[in-house]
Amino acid sequence: MYLEIDFNSDEAFYVQLYNQIIIGIASARLQEGDALPSVRQLADDVGINMHTVNKAYALLRQEGYIRLDRRSGAVIAVDADKLKAMEEMKRELLVVLAKGSCKNISREEVHQLIDEIYAEYGA
Repeated sequence: MYLEIDFNSDEAFYVQLYNQIIIGIASARLQEGDALPSVRQLADDVGINMHTVNKAYALLRQEGYIRLDRRSGAVIAVDADKLKAMEEMKRELLVVLAKGSCKNISREEVHQLIDEIYAEYGA
């Protein structure tokens, strides 16, 4: 698995890791049961603090994307609770769509963006 930190980004390092792992799952580069690097290994590989990686892993675990085990480490384990995922997505989309509306982005433009993004995930 290849993860990269943009040290010039305003986005927190743990958020960058979190987002890249979720994109990896959505694009099927990461599959159910795949092991992620240990916290120490990933921190060394990308050149950041172990606590930063731990924070990303904790958030991924909390949201049902990975399972943490002392013996096997971090493993992809996508939560199958679709209803919960839909509610979370709705909350996030409310803000994203409100921002788009403020910038006069049309419904058709939003649908086009969604279609483009979903095409990347084979959906």
